[in-house]
Amino acid sequence: MRYALDVQYRGKYYAGSQIQYENDKLIGEPTIQGELEKALSTLIIGGKTVNHKNDRQVKTIFSGRTDKGVNALGQVIHFDTDKEIVASSFIYHINEILPADISVNNLRIVPNSFHAQKSARSRYYKYELINRRYKQAFDGDILRVKYELDVERMQTALNFLIGEHDFSSFKSSGTLNPSKVCILTRAEVEKQGDRIFIHFVGNRFLYNMVRTIVGTLLEIEGHKLPVEHMKEVLEAHDRRKAGQTVSPYGLTLVEVKY
Repeated sequence: MRYALDVQYRGKYYAGSQIQYENDKLIGEPTIQGELEKALSTLIIGGKTVNHKNDRQVKTIFSGRTDKGVNALGQVIHFDTDKEIVASSFIYHINEILPADISVNNLRIVPNSFHAQKSARSRYYKYELINRRYKQAFDGDILRVKYELDVERMQTALNFLIGEHDFSSFKSSGTLNPSKVCILTRAEVEKQGDRIFIHFVGNRFLYNMVRTIVGTLLEIEGHKLPVEHMKEVLEAHDRRKAGQTVSPYGLTLVEVKY
């Protein structure tokens, strides 16, 4: 039987969502996937310490990978088990086991054809930053931009990205995945006081794509470049033309639709 979970987490203290291996042994800091699989194994099978690839008793598939520091309000995963699960008691007990910064909010039975990653039709990411010269005690890890940002110019620049494009310029050079074409249906800037939220909805996103788009926006604003610079970067298909990849803090996977 196949189940899907809706999961929330704060990514600050995890090495991203995905389990990482070296010679089939787990490496690095804890991951969201690792913590979820340990909790699932404990509830469903009885569990054991997971130090090796072959120790994974319950294996999960995520809708998409998130990097270290990236949060999620609506991550979706699926897993298979022969055990029948009662949703109400399961959600209570798994949340008692999981670390405080990870929670399961919903469980449902899905068809065996459902795939958390491949069945997804769209993903919604939100990037939050602070636009203020001086720091405040509760800014936390959110990126603070000291110079004034013009949201109308930022929106005009983002409009060039709407539609189906080759987003190679905004893809991290560190990934071996050859995919480069995405369909962006929403790219919108919203200002609330000294907070700026940048919303992205697309069928898929490349590695570090959102953070690099935001970095390019800030480069345009910081250097007073024409908004058409975003279009030039997009059409160059060259990562060297884009801005820096900004901090992961402030980036949240909000929703995945199927």
